Amino acid sequence: MEKIKAIVEKYYEQLAYLFFGGLATLLNLVIFAINQAAFGVEFATGLGNILDNIICILFAYWTNRTFVFKSENKGANSLREFGEFIFFRLVTLVMDQCIIWVGVSLVGPMIGFASDAAGLWPMGVKVFSQVMVILSNYVFSKVFVFKKKN
Repeated sequence: MEKIKAIVEKYYEQLAYLFFGGLATLLNLVIFAINQAAFGVEFATGLGNILDNIICILFAYWTNRTFVFKSENKGANSLREFGEFIFFRLVTLVMDQCIIWVGVSLVGPMIGFASDAAGLWPMGVKVFSQVMVILSNYVFSKVFVFKKKN
């Protein structure tokens, strides 16, 4: 039991990021699926994707600040941190949107089964995109936003 505790303490930040990043990703995928079912692929991969990213960005900021990186910034430093977080998340939102556009609009029509998959292809592209986004977000958060002061 002590070994497990030592591992959790040593890798807390990565484990917490994986857990809360997983929750944010799950939320993103669920909202994407709801948008796709309710409004169609075009909405889900366009405006719906942007809206679900905004919801998930706000959720991710709160969980990253509170539970993962345990930021204690206040006042102007807190606003700077929030601004940097939003900036980098907008970068990965654009990356997400580009991956989805290329995967669904350009690659999808060239692959026979992609058009017959009843919405599975866009969800598969979204899952791939989320893997790229979560890795990028961790690096941006760790290196630029929630960096520890020495």
